[in-house]
Amino acid sequence: MTTAADIMHPGAHWIPADETLDRAAQLMREHGVGALPVSDPMDPDERMVGLITDRDIVVMCVASGHEPSHVTAGELCRGTPHWIASRASVQDVLREMEGNQIRRLPVIDENRRFVGMISEADLAQFLSDDQLAHFVERVYSS
Repeated sequence: MTTAADIMHPGAHWIPADETLDRAAQLMREHGVGALPVSDPMDPDERMVGLITDRDIVVMCVASGHEPSHVTAGELCRGTPHWIASRASVQDVLREMEGNQIRRLPVIDENRRFVGMISEADLAQFLSDDQLAHFVERVYSS
């Protein structure tokens, strides 16, 4: 059985909730990623409190007239963060992403530590054309 750990992009990076969005954008550029999980810097287990994307920074901060150096990652996070266990099946991954209409899904290990990220590009390497078309239809439908 192919698992989330098999298809994820390993070695993704966190950003603390109290870090600014300009730093988040710099980290995204440095690591060539479009999303970062946000951690609670006061939590010794660094639990995830949300996820921010490059699009979030542009639409919810810059386009709204805010200065990225004055807004924190934690301020931009909204809703309950979604994640999947590294041992979950690809079908579980698809259910989570399709059911919540999300394009990126953090992966955690058995110790609840962040170990990677699954994106559409990662799925495209493992799904048939029909499965991928179904995924895109479900995630992008209103």
